[in-house]
Amino acid sequence: MKTHISRLMALGFALSFGAVGCQSTKYGVTPLGDKKGGGSQGEATQLANTDPITDPSASLQNKDLNGLFDTSPAGSHDGWAENAEAFKDYTVHFDYDSSVIKGAEKAKLEAVASQLKASTAGAVRIEGHCDERGTEEYNRALGERRALALREELIRLGIDPARLDTRSYGDDKPLVSSHDEISWRQNRRGEFVSLSAPN
Repeated sequence: MKTHISRLMALGFALSFGAVGCQSTKYGVTPLGDKKGGGSQGEATQLANTDPITDPSASLQNKDLNGLFDTSPAGSHDGWAENAEAFKDYTVHFDYDSSVIKGAEKAKLEAVASQLKASTAGAVRIEGHCDERGTEEYNRALGERRALALREELIRLGIDPARLDTRSYGDDKPLVSSHDEISWRQNRRGEFVSLSAPN
């Protein structure tokens, strides 16, 4: 009898140890390793909390993992030849602390869209810039909002989103280095860089 009880206890201990030692695997989860690969913490958490049994949309077939965890920090056209002069005349300027595209600036976007439609081979990187006022974090976020606003307008004008990259420089690349309203007005801008596929 004692032997039987000892065996049951040993079996129970082994099962308990196995249950603690094993981790369950979630479907639709890509290990990130570190945060250098892109994708926000919120997105990673949201994906990890999905269950393919109770939520069919959580399966790998329904997740665009390449878009969610983009490993190319320069965007989808990393390594393409850059031409900053092609759209230099179409730099869009913004009001202070604003990402709203002014009516007077929309003709520049129409010209950029027209050139992109004329040649479907290339792409463009939209860069958002700010004046020096504000914190680095705030200006980086404002530059991003400006770049995204220009991207959305180009999409509305018929440009394929896959051809449009965005980047925010915040106040890192001022066009004019003076510290006055005239300079700040020129530095609050969105620029377009033409991108060509490598040969």
